[in-house]
Amino acid sequence: MEFLKIQNYNTLMTMKSIVLLLLCVVRVNAQVTLPSRQDGFWYKNRIADTETILIEAFFDPLCPDSRDSWPPLKLAIEHYGSRVSLVVHPFPLPYHDNAFISSRALHISNQLNSSATYRLLESFFDHQGKFYGNATINLSRSFVLDKIARFTAKSIGNSHYAAVKSAFTDPKTDHATRISFKYGCIKGVYGTPFFFVNGFPLADDGSTLDYNKWRKIIHPLLKN
Repeated sequence: MEFLKIQNYNTLMTMKSIVLLLLCVVRVNAQVTLPSRQDGFWYKNRIADTETILIEAFFDPLCPDSRDSWPPLKLAIEHYGSRVSLVVHPFPLPYHDNAFISSRALHISNQLNSSATYRLLESFFDHQGKFYGNATINLSRSFVLDKIARFTAKSIGNSHYAAVKSAFTDPKTDHATRISFKYGCIKGVYGTPFFFVNGFPLADDGSTLDYNKWRKIIHPLLKN
């Protein structure tokens, strides 16, 4: 009986989450302003065309599952080369402390030195623990922001520290990060990692796909 109660509770909570997500999507669709450029960061500036397979990845820089899903995806992209294009959209999950600031740092990096954006993303993946809630719970927001600014500058070039710190006060970088989140909501993204291939969501959204699974997804599309 207790098991049934727990199952009923979990079902109820899942239904509530779905309703809240739908309300969020409707609200975002009603309020979103059209951005002046497409969202996301193209891997190696390999922009998609009609002859390439397009993979869209929604990552939270401070999400362990996003971190674990990146190496096999990167390996698959490297294997197929120019036949596959990848664009990463930062999607800061509201229940991950400092996810919005770290996602904003990616936009700042892309603005100051686009060639370093993926290097910064990988740095966040490698040092996530420094920015988890438990590690920063006793730190002020301004201190955490400065910590992430210095971390960002170290990845893209220490000479950029002043520009990075200044960019965190620029409304444009805040707006760009909000657009990334709203774009994910419009696409129906509710967690990370979340993947689309040629515009269609993968059935294994929210899970870490290994290299062989990516090969099984991509290879038949190239043959066709």
